[in-house]
Amino acid sequence: MKEKIYTIPVTEAFKEECECPMCLLEKRFEDEMVNYTLGPSLMEPDNRIESNENGFCKKHFELLYNKQENRLGLGLIIDTHMTEWNQKFLNIYNKKAENPSNLGVKGFFSRMAAGGSNASGLVDDFIDALSSYEEKCVICGKLNYTMDRYIDVILYLWFHEEDFQKLFNSKLGFCLKHLKMLLLGAKKYLKPNELSPFVNNLLKMQIENMQRIQEEVNWFTKKFDYQNQDAPWGNSRDAIPRSIQKLVGYSNLKQ
Repeated sequence: MKEKIYTIPVTEAFKEECECPMCLLEKRFEDEMVNYTLGPSLMEPDNRIESNENGFCKKHFELLYNKQENRLGLGLIIDTHMTEWNQKFLNIYNKKAENPSNLGVKGFFSRMAAGGSNASGLVDDFIDALSSYEEKCVICGKLNYTMDRYIDVILYLWFHEEDFQKLFNSKLGFCLKHLKMLLLGAKKYLKPNELSPFVNNLLKMQIENMQRIQEEVNWFTKKFDYQNQDAPWGNSRDAIPRSIQKLVGYSNLKQ
């Protein structure tokens, strides 16, 4: 297989034994983005503008904080991000207030308490702003874009590199999240005559491996029967965490 810089992360992930090689791809890039956000990104104006506007989702704020590195940098990111969104909230309120003015924080809350606003329109505008906020995350945005690029590479390699096709077909399937991404990617990137062979191959793999891991979980439960206490575990000893990954993707489960 001819390695190129954009194929290396894909082939490295697919060479490892796991329930979903795409989970490995996603986790590795996610870790890189967390390190980048707390490091070089802080000194790049374009990145600060993006983090001020978009912020981070709950999961990625947790990863950034739990990294326990560069707490000052994280504080600066949060400070300027909250400053921008506080101003947006004040602007929304002033736009719908009965007597618009440049309210400060104290004026904002005093007028809210007095009920001096166009309540219905104000509620709608705040709901729109909050819905927009919930959809934004710097790391999620980059992660979604990069995973889409990885899928494009996977599909290209499957059809053009026989060694990779064999490697892909030897895997244990994918988590359901990444199965969906592969199916969406297949519709997006493959030609009509390519779609059927790839999808049939993928779904056959997936169904076989979903049945496999269900049987491993089933045997795990049966091992708690005293009649099976001396029977070998087989591959079932860690079936619970692997089955969870198969269903929902990479999870930070206690070992």
